[in-house]
Amino acid sequence: MKIERRFTTETSGAYGDIAFATTATDIRNPDGSVLFRNDGVQVPAGFSQTASDVMAQSFFCRGGVPAVLKAVPEDGVPDFLWRHVADLTALADLPDCDRFLAETTARQVFDRMAGAWTYWGWKGGYFASEDEARAYLDEIRFMLARQMASPAAAQWVNTGLHWAYGIGSDAQGFRVDHITGDVQAADASHPQPHACFIQSVSDDLLSGGGIMDLWVREARLFKHGHGSGTNFSELRSTDEALSQGGTSAGLMGFLKIGDRAAGAIKPGGIRRRTSKMVICDIDHPEVEDFINWKTLEEQKVASLVAGSQMHERHLNAIFAAIGAGGDTDPDSNAALKAAIRDARRVMIPETYVNRILQYAQQGFTSIRFPTFDTDWDSEAYATVSGQNSDSAVRVTDAFLNAVRVDAPWELLRRTDGRVAKTVSARQLWDQIGDAAWASADPAVQFDDTVNAWHTCPQDGAIRASNPSGEYMFLDDTACHQATLNLTAFVRDGRFDGKGFAHATRLWTLTSEIGVMMAQFPSERLARRTHDFRPLGLGFANLGGLLMRMGVAYDSDQGRAICGAITALMTGTVYATSAQMAAMVGPFAGYARNAGDMLRVIANHRAAVLGTGDYHGLNIAPVLMDADHCADADLIHMARSAWDQALDLGCRHGFRNAQASVIAPAAQSGLIMDCDTNGIEPDFAHVKYVALPQGGHAKAINPAIPQGLTVLGYDDDQIVAIAAHAIGNASLADCPTVNQAALVRCGFGAEQLARVQSALTTAVDIRFVFNQWTLGRSFCRDTLGIPTDKLADPAFDLLSYLGFSDAQIKAANDHICGTMTIEGAPYLRPEDLAVFDCTTPCGQSGTRHLSLDSHIRMMAAAQTFVSGGIARTLKLPHSASIADVLAVHDLAWSFGLKSIDLYRDGSKLSQPLAQSLFQDDDGARDVMGNGTPRQKAAIMAEKVVERIIVKEIRAAREKLPLRRKGYTQKASVGGHKVYLRTGEYDDGNLGEIFIDMHKEGAGFRAMINNFAIAVSVGLQYGVPLEEFVDAFTLTRFEPAGPVQGNDSIKNATSILDYVFRELAVSYLDRTDLAHVKPQGARFDDLGEGEPERPSSAPAEIKSLHMLKQISSAGYLRKRLPQELMVLQGGAAAIDMQTAFDLRAEAHSHSNKSVPLCECGDFARQINGIWVQCSICSGKGRMG
Repeated sequence: MKIERRFTTETSGAYGDIAFATTATDIRNPDGSVLFRNDGVQVPAGFSQTASDVMAQSFFCRGGVPAVLKAVPEDGVPDFLWRHVADLTALADLPDCDRFLAETTARQVFDRMAGAWTYWGWKGGYFASEDEARAYLDEIRFMLARQMASPAAAQWVNTGLHWAYGIGSDAQGFRVDHITGDVQAADASHPQPHACFIQSVSDDLLSGGGIMDLWVREARLFKHGHGSGTNFSELRSTDEALSQGGTSAGLMGFLKIGDRAAGAIKPGGIRRRTSKMVICDIDHPEVEDFINWKTLEEQKVASLVAGSQMHERHLNAIFAAIGAGGDTDPDSNAALKAAIRDARRVMIPETYVNRILQYAQQGFTSIRFPTFDTDWDSEAYATVSGQNSDSAVRVTDAFLNAVRVDAPWELLRRTDGRVAKTVSARQLWDQIGDAAWASADPAVQFDDTVNAWHTCPQDGAIRASNPSGEYMFLDDTACHQATLNLTAFVRDGRFDGKGFAHATRLWTLTSEIGVMMAQFPSERLARRTHDFRPLGLGFANLGGLLMRMGVAYDSDQGRAICGAITALMTGTVYATSAQMAAMVGPFAGYARNAGDMLRVIANHRAAVLGTGDYHGLNIAPVLMDADHCADADLIHMARSAWDQALDLGCRHGFRNAQASVIAPAAQSGLIMDCDTNGIEPDFAHVKYVALPQGGHAKAINPAIPQGLTVLGYDDDQIVAIAAHAIGNASLADCPTVNQAALVRCGFGAEQLARVQSALTTAVDIRFVFNQWTLGRSFCRDTLGIPTDKLADPAFDLLSYLGFSDAQIKAANDHICGTMTIEGAPYLRPEDLAVFDCTTPCGQSGTRHLSLDSHIRMMAAAQTFVSGGIARTLKLPHSASIADVLAVHDLAWSFGLKSIDLYRDGSKLSQPLAQSLFQDDDGARDVMGNGTPRQKAAIMAEKVVERIIVKEIRAAREKLPLRRKGYTQKASVGGHKVYLRTGEYDDGNLGEIFIDMHKEGAGFRAMINNFAIAVSVGLQYGVPLEEFVDAFTLTRFEPAGPVQGNDSIKNATSILDYVFRELAVSYLDRTDLAHVKPQGARFDDLGEGEPERPSSAPAEIKSLHMLKQISSAGYLRKRLPQELMVLQGGAAAIDMQTAFDLRAEAHSHSNKSVPLCECGDFARQINGIWVQCSICSGKGRMG
């Protein structure tokens, strides 16, 4: 195949006109220590800070790079492609610390990847000359540097380390020799670039390829963060006999074992969740149990959570009733009798009720019953099955047609094919809808549609997919993926089809070379992938492309462009594959599948031409819509590509059995600065971008100005439209709250300057107008605001000054922006559809894309995709089961190969934010688009609001006028924090004060008001435990090492520090301390002391005096050892009971922490460690 230069020249090379810039990046541990830092990261100047961070933190080789290299001459290989290794002689002259370094420039990464591909391509015979090899090398490096294309993350991390630096480790996998075709043990020169796998399982327990062997094969993949999908329908059901007697454990029994095995593996050593897909055919005898698996397990979680909470509450209520009545006999203690009756009403077991009575008789006054929550990584979810697996049910056209007429459906035994059970097809379909509506599982895969486009049916049916659902091919194969960034091919508002086709051609070659040089975790995967060589080229940023071109996502024109681009891409891949087959031969399985593959290619071509001349299809595909595509050249190129693919394929065959997929491309999207992943539309009009110096800045979606330009708007109009969305950050020209109005209220030049300074970063102007910005004396003496009002967290200074709600809103929209371009000046109503996003934007935005528009866009691409489309459609919370089934039906009728849905709020583990913000559009907008600090502030405000409002008691219990407490001075990440507490007479916490003298006025105001709100909540009876659970592990700056506190040594935020300290001091939550406080606690009582008669009166008296003069918080609930206080009585109890009480630990479940700076969710790994799923570079969160 001939390789030409399009983006580079021989003289300029790969980087001739590309400027590189130096930036800094770091990752810090929660204790503030630097996990990774590089002040001299060199990246192309066009890279955003996010892309730079991902490059440096995830893809740079951080060690082992020799400071001095030497070439390794190799016969038959041009010298510019020779491998390099450490020059040990030269290294010996350097200090030890300077001999092996890390990669510091993106150029090194581009060079090692592209160099390794060119090296293996040369050895594989893909280049006709050295000039072609040089052209390929330069073009690929150019596209990487210009963010035009990206391989999968595994390539960035692994490819080229051995070729460029001689870095290698003991290989554990297998490869196929590209010359002999033999499977061999792999060596370090062969990386593992594949991440998507499909594996088979046979109905055999211990043999190779059987059930237990699959767990081993999956473990090899999960260990490195790869995903695996398997169809388990061959496994016999529970009612089917075994050859040696008895019956099988059944499909579900083995699925639960595999789920547990997968959950025990932490991919990359940092995560519990793996990426695993389990699939079941619709005619399996246990399909009903499979469909309802996740729903029932979620119900178990709900039962565990509710049951544990009820047990803890009612059992301690019985203790309280005994303490109030002084008697353990219900007949003589009315309160106890009522408490027992209440416990029995909620089904507390009689055994536990009697146990509490026995505890009370032995002197105990309370019980600590473990309670659970619905956090996705909690003990409750770890207890049930199915949480490490995505599930999908495989349905046939025969089944779906039976649903339409409500016909019976037969479930077939696996051993002999006889009917095991007959059910109603419609009721079974309804169960699928119900389960997907309730728990988001299972997804639906359309078996006949998938196999109608199967290029290799002679080697078996397509039965499964990878976990994301885009790779659908034969069992025991892997897919090599790469992604093209569509917006990188926009030139003056038009799509550069020729440049895109050129890039597609070169990345097809790159992917093919990746198959040749790869190693695999098992011999069968190596053999089968080598024999069929499936590729997964795809694209990202479709939503950003259409918006930049001024075309609505939900329009015939938008779908026509999507269809034409997808057709051009896949047609070019197949044409290139046929050209490679002419050079090095078709894939090994082509001969026996030639007729089927050419039929599929012809069907693709018929859809491009619109002839309707299809063969062997179950559903007529969506055609390429030439009538609505304004780019005639794009249509012509797509048709020419398929003409060429069919013509060359008939003559030479194909090198690859599959060509394309539409994958999520999460990390590829970040490194290419994509607005959207895959085929998705854009999601916001205003976005927050990372800054090199740290922090974020609010900015208009860059696609909007480009789209407006294409639509004919001038620069001044575009500026005005953008200002409507992001605000002016100034009092100037504000129609209501402006300088003149404030001067009339008494503001002077100093106060106006303070306000103006604070407005530049304000999310809402109400956060600016307060005593910390303006000064307490000014507010009190000049504005005449009473001191008690200034201290009231609900006080609105602007309203006090006489501004109406409408005036404040108008000012807020002018200064801080509306977060939407809806209602912007100059914007024509007919152009609004171009900028529609997935959900409404801002508080006032109402427009958003319909669910049908997403499916229709997927259908426009599906006809021209070899595999599937990875996309989870999000339904609103109000969607019904009928809505879910309607989406499934629509997807099938449009020829989609699969459909995966998620109804908002259907998961118990869904974050709290959605329910907290359902009535507050502004807060919801900040949570969707704000910085980590803004999100943390809003979350704190809303959780406090929820706790105080929802759990408020009848009366507020005031603190005594003279009260105990303590003051703790500490430093968090270098910022001084003073925490003061106030206590009730019984030692319980009643108020807190947080002071940070040197912080900015806005942040101090938020922290101060936050402390007041928490204090009010405590005085209304909100348990301190609720605040602790809500705010520990919140993450925002300031954060880092803690100095001055004897128990807390690091914190992820000020709130994390405060509530760790309070939990340790008032709740004895040593699990939240880094150093265990000294002194006695419950677990320590009685250690080393013999049983003895109680001398309670003297000890109780001493304890009473101690409590009168000491703060419970200051003592951290520790008492002097010499008191030996036994509050529950010192009499002997049986050892098992004592052990049970002391062993009951309050589980501290993992929390989801706010968004990382890179835009992805961070996750807790243990009590003090958090890790970002994107910046860690470890792949997809299962």
